Amino acid sequence: MRNESLIIMAGGTSSRMKKSLASSNLDSNTLTIASNLHKTLIPLGNAQKPLLFYLLKNVISAKIKRVYVITSFENAAFKSFISNFLKENKNITIKIAIQYVPKNRKKPLGTADALKQCIDQYPELLKERFTVCNADNLYSINSLIDIKKDRETPHSLISYNSKGLLFSDERIANFAVLNIDNEGFLKEIVEKPKSNIIDTFKDANGFLRVSMNIFNFYGNSIYPYLEKCEINLLRNEKELPQAVNKMVNENLKCLICYSKTEHLPDLTNEDDIKKIIRLI
Repeated sequence: MRNESLIIMAGGTSSRMKKSLASSNLDSNTLTIASNLHKTLIPLGNAQKPLLFYLLKNVISAKIKRVYVITSFENAAFKSFISNFLKENKNITIKIAIQYVPKNRKKPLGTADALKQCIDQYPELLKERFTVCNADNLYSINSLIDIKKDRETPHSLISYNSKGLLFSDERIANFAVLNIDNEGFLKEIVEKPKSNIIDTFKDANGFLRVSMNIFNFYGNSIYPYLEKCEINLLRNEKELPQAVNKMVNENLKCLICYSKTEHLPDLTNEDDIKKIIRLI
């Protein structure tokens, strides 16, 4: 089965990033750009290349042939970036999918809705396996290779060892942790577990297994769960982990977790801009 496609979710509003800029001490030029562009398009470092550039370079090295970037309707900056990127990188196809906002809402309906709309616009994805990831994380080449390797199960994800993530315990506690059985199959994704139960999710070595939203799905199998995903009452969005939980609950051992111990650069707030500049 074909497994050479990647869907990058870039349809969010970068609200946490833009909120953090209110008290930022970034230089005025970077601050102006960061306030007006999607965070994945902010020029970084001496090369002034955005995070999306470095992610796509890793994608090419991982021999992924087709990329679908999910954006909002107002996506002129993405179109311009992609057009320029493709002039210098001929060995990849990049298409744009638009996450339309329902008429009764002011913001997108969430990541499960974003993936559903992408598949609706490109129905060939129903017949293949594909990787899905965030636009604001710089996933390594090895992770992008490992998640799509041959396997018997229809789905997979990368399970990050909290030991390898260079984030504070407080920040890690705000991520989604993974409940994995002894054979490596996902039992549940738990969003922001309460402090009194978080230790119950630690592995035999005392570390949390963390989801950083990189999955590999068989399209025809995940799609029904995207369709019937309910709105999370706290976030008022349809979240991809919620659809995955429903799927693994109804189909035991359908999603295998591949362990990875490494840092994953994340672009959530203005402090992350400085950290990523030091890494690239």
